[in-house]
Amino acid sequence: MGSGGREAAIAIVFIAAFAAAPPAFAACPIELATYADTRGVAELEFSARPGGATVSNSFKMLLDNDVVFDGIVQWTDTEPRPWGKLMYKCPDGDVTGDELNACTMWEGVIYAFDGNGTVALLPAPGTAAPPMLLLPALGASLRMSAAYGANGFSQTPWDVFALKGCQE
Repeated sequence: MGSGGREAAIAIVFIAAFAAAPPAFAACPIELATYADTRGVAELEFSARPGGATVSNSFKMLLDNDVVFDGIVQWTDTEPRPWGKLMYKCPDGDVTGDELNACTMWEGVIYAFDGNGTVALLPAPGTAAPPMLLLPALGASLRMSAAYGANGFSQTPWDVFALKGCQE
């Protein structure tokens, strides 16, 4: 199935989620948007990323037991897609690829949905925040991560997040 077919399939699967679409927040730019997963166990807080040539967006994921993941979005080169990464307790400074892989808990394309069932990619900074986001396979990836369990978070979010608010 081509990328257009996958996007159409994703839209069909999540069309029911739009029946209870969140209220619109007028002109909230994506870099100030906050989202909550549909299970109510995680939140995403986007923030401005000044002058980032390779990183277009940054965000944090807040989970129970005060677990916080750091997230970034980088656009791929060959087939432009917003490739998101969620990292947990990464070392500071210069890190090797192996060190970065070890602290990356999830990665994948971030999709945006409007209230009418249209699938798109995460918008660029300065663009209005979409009503819903999809982070495919997020819950399953986080359940298998080193941050889940006895010394980490205890509930996994679902893959769909609804716009919750706009930071000042």
